[in-house]
Amino acid sequence: MAERKSFLIRADAAVLEAMQRWANDDLRSLNAQVEFVLREALRKAGRLSTPPSGASAGPAPQDDGADQGG
Repeated sequence: MAERKSFLIRADAAVLEAMQRWANDDLRSLNAQVEFVLREALRKAGRLSTPPSGASAGPAPQDDGADQGG
């Protein structure tokens, strides 16, 4: 499995709410949705050539955030 890193992001409240609604529609956690959107943008821009091993095009499992360190 690919190494996972945590980072803090500041986002406009309206953007965050829209991302949460989109995540809910796609049955993803907010974290998984943000990562999905970033990965797709990178792929379309030609900056990410292959998906990480184990990645699929379908909805990601729910992430409760319990694995994120401080």
